[in-house]
Amino acid sequence: MTQQDPDAVWRNRFILMNLLRIGATVVVLLSLILWQTSIFVEGGSIIGFPLAIAALVVSFFGPKWLAARWRTPPGA
Repeated sequence: MTQQDPDAVWRNRFILMNLLRIGATVVVLLSLILWQTSIFVEGGSIIGFPLAIAALVVSFFGPKWLAARWRTPPGA
């Protein structure tokens, strides 16, 4: 294995955490649009509500889960 620059590793992890949060927020917004409007499905769809709740949970707790996963040394 090659050694990576520690600054690059932390930068990439920071970017990944923010992309997770932004992506989950986009999914929440699209799910609310699915649930409340006729843009995707005529009359809206009830599937949008649980999808929005799941994405909201990921938006809040996903970065925390990633940080905890990265904090633990591998093999320990």
